[in-house]
Amino acid sequence: MIITTDQGVRGGKLIELKKTVNAALDQCPGVKRVFVSQRTGNQVPAHQLDIPLEQAMASESTECPPEIMDANDHLFMLYTSGSTGSLKGLIHAQAGYLLHAMMAHKFVFDYCPGDIYACVADVGWITGHSFVVYGPLCNGATSILFESVPTYPDPGRYWEMVERLKVNQIYLAPTALRLLLKSGDTFVKKYDRSSLRTLGCVGEPLNHEAWEWYHDVVGDKRCDLVDTWWQTETGAICISPRPSAPNAEIRHGPMRPFFGINPQLLNEEKQEIQGNNVSGALCIKQPWPGLARTIYGNHERFVATYLKDFPGYYSTGDGAHRDADGYYHITGRMDDVINVTGHRLGTAEVEDAMDEHEAVAETAVVGFPHDIKGEGVYAYVILKDGITEPEEQIIAELKAMTKKKIAGYAVPEVVLITPGLPKTRSGKIMRRILRKICAGEKESLGDTSALADPSIVETLIEKHEQLTSKH
Repeated sequence: MIITTDQGVRGGKLIELKKTVNAALDQCPGVKRVFVSQRTGNQVPAHQLDIPLEQAMASESTECPPEIMDANDHLFMLYTSGSTGSLKGLIHAQAGYLLHAMMAHKFVFDYCPGDIYACVADVGWITGHSFVVYGPLCNGATSILFESVPTYPDPGRYWEMVERLKVNQIYLAPTALRLLLKSGDTFVKKYDRSSLRTLGCVGEPLNHEAWEWYHDVVGDKRCDLVDTWWQTETGAICISPRPSAPNAEIRHGPMRPFFGINPQLLNEEKQEIQGNNVSGALCIKQPWPGLARTIYGNHERFVATYLKDFPGYYSTGDGAHRDADGYYHITGRMDDVINVTGHRLGTAEVEDAMDEHEAVAETAVVGFPHDIKGEGVYAYVILKDGITEPEEQIIAELKAMTKKKIAGYAVPEVVLITPGLPKTRSGKIMRRILRKICAGEKESLGDTSALADPSIVETLIEKHEQLTSKH
């Protein structure tokens, strides 16, 4: 474990941080050593396991002979974010993972020698591993490391970086786009983005409004927009609009399989769904190089989670639609489907409809127990900055939009206006926490250690209780 201290953590806050870390360490007997880096010279209260990182590094040799490894030897272990359950330590192997990451970086992003490439993900997330470190470095690329958040010191930080470093490809998350969209176009247009060729996105389904803003405003309608799908378990990109013919049109949604990936849609009877214009559980039919090898210390869980539900296939846990042209559209997690009076409703579909409201920056929709309907629709909504329209009016308009775009059964029973959502450091929304809150199960929220801002949970609980007390 490595703990770094920076200018944003001082005095009492630093002491509280250390208390939290020390308490966690006392409950983690597997942690043998903790390296602490004092980046700004602040004094850090010491723990008995602490080792000053700079001193330890200074005492080591600068030479490190390479170790000969077998193709299937373990390369690294990475824990999933826990957005749907307890954490899992996924093991990736040497040669296969490196090959997949290298090829995906080169062909999905159209990387060419001399390009300046920027994946702004945290390196502790699989996107950071595959597309900040391993993929780009295997290709000999100049790869930019990004620290902190896209809104500090202001929401133009990404685009200032693009102008200053002449970035050719950028890769980020939908949640970051929605956060920046919330602040308007000014912070984008004040910077020169003419060096950009490829705009990448990963993490969750990219809603239509965010896609258009990314393509039209950030990319000036001239850049390739590759909204990619993959997982910690898959190692690298599995479905994406590119590679394809250079003149092939890229539209919101459609994606095609990457090299060696054989996606299939399966029904509840575990049978492949043939033809086009069909939907089902997204599975992958044959192994590929980047596939994780196991869950650390629990191979039985690996088999049960990914290989048991659909024998002979890798189960992604996501749903997808194959359109009339044979392209794939990711519809979201299979457990994010709500059954409202017998109607199966994808939460992403409702979110996309509500996100088109000009006052809305981001929406998260979940189901909650309903005495009559079985499940009701509950929407958490973040508004853009500077909105003066009354919340009651916005809520009424959102309900009307949902009814018009989908159907009456899709209209949310509850719309909660909130300043934020529980997200992991990688930007994924922890929907299981949202489901627990709206179901009134605040005592059983589960593991929240992966949250970037745990305080938002208490805010949501308080707002939910205030709202329900009125009805």
